[in-house]
Amino acid sequence: MSNKDNKIPASAGTGVTPRGAYPHVKQVGDFIFVSGTSSRRPDNTIAGVDIIDDMGTKRLNAYTQTQEVLKNIDKNLQKVGASLKDVVDVTSFLVNMNDFADYNKAYAEFFQKETGPTRTTVAVHQLPHPDLVVEIKVMAYKKKD
Repeated sequence: MSNKDNKIPASAGTGVTPRGAYPHVKQVGDFIFVSGTSSRRPDNTIAGVDIIDDMGTKRLNAYTQTQEVLKNIDKNLQKVGASLKDVVDVTSFLVNMNDFADYNKAYAEFFQKETGPTRTTVAVHQLPHPDLVVEIKVMAYKKKD
């Protein structure tokens, strides 16, 4: 397999540095794989963490986190000339299935039931940061020119 068939963009995506030895996005032939993505921003803050009082109490907002995760995925896909329209399969990880309704509501703003990708949603014990409640990975397909 040549390097052009196993493409990892040097400046992939969102400006967020991966927290391990992996790329955010990898293209192999016509398939594009996006690693598990969170709502983490380039400055390492996390979207969807609302401070609700003077004591620093946090509300972790699954709706906002899901929106930001999907926007981050779209930015990563754009680096290889694709978009959310090219996504064919989604795997979502929720820390708490009680957040499913908010996650599902935000998800529906980006994908439609009739034309969207297949999807699996699972509950996990925890994600890499205690303020994360949603992580999503996708596979996309875009025919090379």
